[in-house]
Amino acid sequence: MFILVANDDGYAAPGLQALVEALNPLAELMVVAPEVNHSGASNSLTLNRPLSVHQAANGFRYINGTPSDCVHVALTGLLDRRPDLIVSGINNGQNMGEDTLYSGTVAAAAEGYLFGIPAIAFSLEQKGWAHLDSAARVARDVVERAIAHPLPAPSLLNVNIPSRPYEDMAGVQVTRLGRRHASEPVARSTSPFGDEIFWIGPAGKVADDTPGTDFHAVAQGAVSITPLRLDLTHGEQIPSLRAWMGLG
Repeated sequence: MFILVANDDGYAAPGLQALVEALNPLAELMVVAPEVNHSGASNSLTLNRPLSVHQAANGFRYINGTPSDCVHVALTGLLDRRPDLIVSGINNGQNMGEDTLYSGTVAAAAEGYLFGIPAIAFSLEQKGWAHLDSAARVARDVVERAIAHPLPAPSLLNVNIPSRPYEDMAGVQVTRLGRRHASEPVARSTSPFGDEIFWIGPAGKVADDTPGTDFHAVAQGAVSITPLRLDLTHGEQIPSLRAWMGLG
């Protein structure tokens, strides 16, 4: 078993180290992660400059690019063989609802999914790394299952883990994405040079945390596993759009 490991918090992040330590007994691992934090990078690729690959003292490889860059470069030139699985995380904070559209953690896994490789993204509910050891045990459990019962290719799973002791978790739920309200307003400020500057505001409050959603599962103390797809076609609108265009 050969697993490619990536993240969006950077190669020095505690979540990445914990994930690697948890998975080391299960498979051969190759880590290719961003040089610095790229939270919120989504699926962006760096196309306006070359990328450099370096190796840290612990053997991790890191790239001066985005999470998607890391997986893309690994799969198209860096690795000498195709991974059986791609794992991303463990992220410092949840990736639920619309957060998945912005998440670099999910994007790293999604890049592997685009290449037809099963992929799993892991995120810890609360920022600050509390109960990271428990999250790593959950990640190991999920990957052990993926090894014993291989996922169909391609498949993309988004796993969100409650910030609580492993023994206190309320099982696992297979969920759909919930919804958030719109983000909070930007924070306005002034630079030392007198220019008006803006900081993106916090994420909005949860709008849909009904049973069956990722938000509901994690709030109940359960691990949430959501199958994702990248086909953005709004199929239900095709007939009405054809009519609107006068195409019958």
